[in-house]
Amino acid sequence: MARILGPADFTDMPWKNGGGVTRELYRVAGPEGGDEFDFRISMAKVGQSGPFSRYPDIDRVLMLVEGGGFRLSIDDKEPVRLNRPFEPISFAGEQAIHCDLLASTCLDFNVMTNRNWGRSEVEVHRLDAHQDRSVESSGRVFLYLHGTEPRLILLEPGERYELRAAEPVIVVEMRVFTHD
Repeated sequence: MARILGPADFTDMPWKNGGGVTRELYRVAGPEGGDEFDFRISMAKVGQSGPFSRYPDIDRVLMLVEGGGFRLSIDDKEPVRLNRPFEPISFAGEQAIHCDLLASTCLDFNVMTNRNWGRSEVEVHRLDAHQDRSVESSGRVFLYLHGTEPRLILLEPGERYELRAAEPVIVVEMRVFTHD
């Protein structure tokens, strides 16, 4: 049966580089325990420009949720602008990344997967009020519902979830494929 998590289940944690705080929505701990993880879904308020924490062996998917956006300089490549909500970009966690705010504080959404453990695919769906969406999982599926009351729905293999939006909602669908 689908498990539903809400704000009371989420945990605030300091950034690895000490520059801010992340709200961790879900984590699969790594074999070493501690701060290590194999999979993590989180959100962070970005209130100042600066470097991103580096995460070797971690594939990241990042998107703006709220705010004026930011520009990411990834290694020596052309900077990437994230100024439209819920448009994901992917990059490797070991890359040198510098974030420049385009306006004021932003809220971002982050999916991080240890590539030695598995991989994840992220899709964004926008539902209008009273619109339905059916999700069937052949593996692990996570649905983040961004609306008045944010929720994270966890589906195990073989589960089906019928979503009927009571209000307009953004659904971030994350499918996770492990190597085992």
